[in-house]
Amino acid sequence: MPAGVSSAVAYALAFALAGVVCVVGVPRAGRIEDAETSRGLVALLTTSGGWAVSHAVLLLLPTARLKTVVYLVGLILGFSTVFAWLYFCSAYTGRTYHRQTAYRWAAVALYLFVVAVKITNPIHHLYFTTAVVDSPFPHLAIRQGLFHWVVTGLSYTLAAVGMFVLFESFAESEYDATPLAGLIALAGLPVALDIVGYATPLLLDMIHAPLGVAAFALGVLFVFENRFFAVQLTEGVDGATVFLDDEGRIREYNHAARHLFPDLDDAAGDPVDAVPELAAALEAERETVSLVNGEERRHYVVSENAFDIGQGSLGRIIVFSDVTRLERQRRELERHNRQLEDLSEGMRHELRNAITIVHGNVRWAIEQLEASNVDRARDALRKATDTTERTTTLMNDFATLAQYGRTVTDAENVDLRETLAAAWPDDADATLAVEGSESVEADPARLELLFARAFEFFLDDGASTVTVECRDDGITITGDCAPLRGDPDRYFDYGDAVSNATSGTALPMVRTLAQVHGWSATIESDRVDGIRVAITWTPQA
Repeated sequence: MPAGVSSAVAYALAFALAGVVCVVGVPRAGRIEDAETSRGLVALLTTSGGWAVSHAVLLLLPTARLKTVVYLVGLILGFSTVFAWLYFCSAYTGRTYHRQTAYRWAAVALYLFVVAVKITNPIHHLYFTTAVVDSPFPHLAIRQGLFHWVVTGLSYTLAAVGMFVLFESFAESEYDATPLAGLIALAGLPVALDIVGYATPLLLDMIHAPLGVAAFALGVLFVFENRFFAVQLTEGVDGATVFLDDEGRIREYNHAARHLFPDLDDAAGDPVDAVPELAAALEAERETVSLVNGEERRHYVVSENAFDIGQGSLGRIIVFSDVTRLERQRRELERHNRQLEDLSEGMRHELRNAITIVHGNVRWAIEQLEASNVDRARDALRKATDTTERTTTLMNDFATLAQYGRTVTDAENVDLRETLAAAWPDDADATLAVEGSESVEADPARLELLFARAFEFFLDDGASTVTVECRDDGITITGDCAPLRGDPDRYFDYGDAVSNATSGTALPMVRTLAQVHGWSATIESDRVDGIRVAITWTPQA
């Protein structure tokens, strides 16, 4: 076969193959769930496929007249691909330009005007002229006119706008969109072939755009389909997203998901069980799941959406929406409500006891006065007065808790040694020992009150030495007083009678003041030589 004929056949086959790829992609594009994206991509593939086929036919037709007619048809189809491309880009990226009436009418007017110029070219010859040449093989050589360059420049500009919005969407995507950006660049590569064909004899002087569109269609519909539509489906979605196919295998995930589940990097194509944390989160029956993101534990709502194309399912998109702030607010509200319930219970308990004690002592004092036992009556009234003062102190404690009971939001760096010294009573008949030195982010007033009430508990229980040990994860407060009696949690209960009637709210206040900082307060139950309270700087969940 002569070299020229071989070249003609090769060119024809290249464009015919591009046309076939576009045609094969049309049914698949037509099954895309988003109707507007589907419509735009189908129009792009249809017009580009027709344009590519017209190029292939043009190279094989025997007469110049037929070649000219087919070339003209190809020009009309080629210009329509610009508007199909823009429609597709707008719909895919979630913009509304393709829906706006003004833009649509402007596009129709421009298209009809350019088509009219092309159709009437045999009259004015301002768009192109033709001549049959033999090199590199016999073909119809097109000499482009002024209108061609104006329309070509306009077409390339409009196509670049579409590429820009796609690149912008990929750049903002949480997915690795590098392959998709490469497909867009590949779609624009034929511009370089056009330039080479115009400036040198290495290629034919013709538009090679159908080859780029075919490569783009092949990539987005058959090679990177999952990622291409995952980017669209998660447009504007904040949070980690994972795409699973219909068999539960991991196909795609964004950067946020990779950060949340580091094992995803080695699990592409594997079942979801390959990432145990992900599998556990999907199986959890709770409204929210708690996961460690970096070094912080955060809370997520897990939502699942089917990912369908037409009647077929491609899988499902799993979205992890960060609701840590809301979950912490909810937990804070629950904690505060529990605290108010505890306060209410404690107040009822103390008031009921106080009334009983005061009423009993007053009646006893009256009876003793009637019997002329003045000393006994005086003792009974003194007990009633002491009970009233104690009740007043307790009510002040409850008021303090109501004031300081909300979560700390403006913590600052506090020196523990200075705070411990300020909280230790000046008249204490005991020794304070501090081991280690530490500082902590806390509210200074609440922290000092926490230690003051802890010291009060140990001193009232008869401790001669109170030892505070600073640790990396918190502190312990140990008193050489009588060991525990009963359930340790009762010591933190506002409503229960505890070891010492004068310090009934001391440890409950310690726990509450620890909780408002996001810490925990516990009593070590295995000690037999005193009592130890542990304050742990547990991170807020």
